[in-house]
Order: sequence, then structure tokens, then C-alpha cells
Amino acid sequence: MIRFAGVACLARIATAAALAATALAASGAGIAPADRRSGYAMMAPETRRMQDDDAENPGMLWVLDGRPLWTARPAPDAASCAECHGDAETSMKGVAARYPAFDDGAGHPVDLAQRINRCRVLRQRQAPWAGESRELLALEAYVALQSRGVPIAIDAGPRMQPYLRDGRAEFERRRGQLNLACSQCHEDRWGLHLGGSVIPQAHPTAYPIYRLEWQSVGSLRRRLRGCMIAVRSEPYDAEAPQMIDLELYLAWRARGMTFEAPGVRP
Repeated sequence: MIRFAGVACLARIATAAALAATALAASGAGIAPADRRSGYAMMAPETRRMQDDDAENPGMLWVLDGRPLWTARPAPDAASCAECHGDAETSMKGVAARYPAFDDGAGHPVDLAQRINRCRVLRQRQAPWAGESRELLALEAYVALQSRGVPIAIDAGPRMQPYLRDGRAEFERRRGQLNLACSQCHEDRWGLHLGGSVIPQAHPTAYPIYRLEWQSVGSLRRRLRGCMIAVRSEPYDAEAPQMIDLELYLAWRARGMTFEAPGVRP
């Protein structure tokens, strides 16, 4: 029997457990490790086959665009990514699985797209790429590909704790006219159906992803803003610190899961 959780029903679900003021313990939140499922596991077989076959995965078109961006100089007097970092297949292996990460220069965590743009501005002396631009997503996808198959391993050390706590608060905070929290769908009701879609656990194992709905590759920030709009909430600006905190917490929830970018989703 297909289980169903409609928007009207979800709007009446009560949230669970207040946020602890102490540091997050490794087993203190989220879905139990044995019960964690990538969104991949909840997709139709034909969509899984699309992700599994690099010749059929549309996200690989962005990867192909990202490879020359890695090796080309953006200007005659600017070094390429490869000139600083070498062969991406070696130097970038595991990197995407560790983001968001603390950036010493910025003084706070940044996600992979922000790290790429910071290198572009500070090292290459070029204007940053616009969020969701083809160039930024392409280079991010190319770098992310090098971590395919690597376990997600987010730094949860002392300096990251305030940002993890804030991200967890964002995940558990009700928002919008529907008065829903992320946790109410993605922890309390995962596996149910919302309309024709299965509710996933919200583990960011495959970003940047190609969504069939978008007919394009997009970032986790784009997906989060889409969820905020869906519950009739004013979304944060894509570069807002609350967005990065939420990304960080979601990645921490997925610790130990296999990184699989570029993913394909419905």
C-alpha cells in the first residue's frame, strides 16, 4: 500500500525535542546510521540507471565543461587551477566530501562553490562567477566528481560547533505559511509520498545534481531555496550564512555516507 502524507496533514504535525545548548554529539541527532538512505535508493530504477551510466547521466555534460576550466588560465597573467593544485583526480579526491568547511581567510565555513569563487577572486584576480552559473556549476561538478565513492567526512571540531548548532536550529525551525520544519518531512516522514514523490531523508550525497524537474544541474542552495518557497516561506539569500549553516548540518547528518556526485534526481 502506498503511504501518503499530504501538505494539509504535514502542517499539523508537531515538532520533536528542543535543540540542546551543548555541542552536538556524534550520535545525538538525525536518522540512525543503519537507517540512512540516499535519495538514490528511493528513485525509480530508470532514474538510478541514468545516474549510474556516465554516458547517460546529464550531469556529466557539466563535468565535461568543468575539465577545461580546471586546466585553462582565466587570463594571461593568472594561474590555472591545475597550476596550483595539479591533477584534479589526485589533488581533489575527497575534497568535496569535506565541504562545507571552515575557511581561515573568511573566518567562517564556506561551501564548495564559495571556495571556488574565493580562489578565483583571491588567487586568480578574476570576478567571481554568479551563483548557479554554468561555469561555477561546471567546475564544482568536475571537482565533486573526484570524490565519487568517498565517505562524507565533515569537520565537527570546536570551531564548527556554533555553525552546526545554528544549522540544526534551521533544520528544526518551523517556517512559512505551512508552518513546517525540514525535520518534519525529512526525519519524521521520510519514505512517505507527497503527491507523486517519495519524501527523501535530505542527505546531500550527490550535489551538484541534475534534476529532471529543472532540466539542468543545480546546487544544494537552489534545492533548499526551492523547499523554502514550497512551504510558502521567504527564502534566504543564496549566500546567506543561514544557508551555509544548513548545508553544513545536512552534510554532518550524512557523515559516513558515500558521496555520489554528480547525481540525478526526479
